[in-house]
Amino acid sequence: MSVVEKPSTVTRRVGRGLGGFARKWLLFVIAVVLWEIATQLSQSVFFPPPSKIAAAAAKLWFSGPASQLFLGDPVFDHILPSLGRVLGGWLLAVAIGVALGTALGRSRTGMDYVGPLFAFFRAIPPPALVPVFIILFGIGPGMQTATIIFGSLWPVLLNTVDGVRSVDKVKVETARAFRTPKRYWIGLVVLPSALPKIFAGLRLSLSIALILMAISELVGALNGIGYALLAAQRSYDFDQMWAWIVLLGILGYGFNAALLGIERRVLGWQPGRN
Repeated sequence: MSVVEKPSTVTRRVGRGLGGFARKWLLFVIAVVLWEIATQLSQSVFFPPPSKIAAAAAKLWFSGPASQLFLGDPVFDHILPSLGRVLGGWLLAVAIGVALGTALGRSRTGMDYVGPLFAFFRAIPPPALVPVFIILFGIGPGMQTATIIFGSLWPVLLNTVDGVRSVDKVKVETARAFRTPKRYWIGLVVLPSALPKIFAGLRLSLSIALILMAISELVGALNGIGYALLAAQRSYDFDQMWAWIVLLGILGYGFNAALLGIERRVLGWQPGRN
């Protein structure tokens, strides 16, 4: 009997999966079609249709020799350096934010002292500090990384503090009943309980890191996606300019999807996460 039912179960799951995929992307496809129609009708050089943008993107990034896996030079000259900056700066912000947030969340009075200072620095838009970072680190990767770290630190830090402070009392009492050693307290009790809020901060901070990467590369950079975008705009190559803009959207979606996948895997033990 089970042998007969199993194919139908698989078929239903596949059907639900395809239906969910279609619903998820239907609006996106409609938006692209409308974009194509509107831009074809307007014939504006400033707003090329998606078909032209796709052709420009293919020429930019997938017209290289076989020795480069058919990847164009802009992939190595601009995309990879930008990915290194955004991920490197974000990972440093995560390390600082989780470590400092855990310490402050466990402290009874820590946030009373540093809370006003954090509120002051949080209110400063990171792009406004780009001239300061240029003075401190010079024009180049140091300034860009500092801008990314400063802007993406706060969601991780404050969400970690909130998560650490809201550990379930039942879990705390259970850990005490089992006489969990103090050296394992953070790893076995505090951080697992705080992970949902930490991941919420991670997703927000990664989006901010991508935005700040592009902004910092618009000022005094010698390569990167932001630099290439500005160069295309200054040379009036609007097809390439929009190709770089679309790439930023694709990267943002990809980063968020990857982080959501990691979150589901890491927090799979929680009810309702599977």
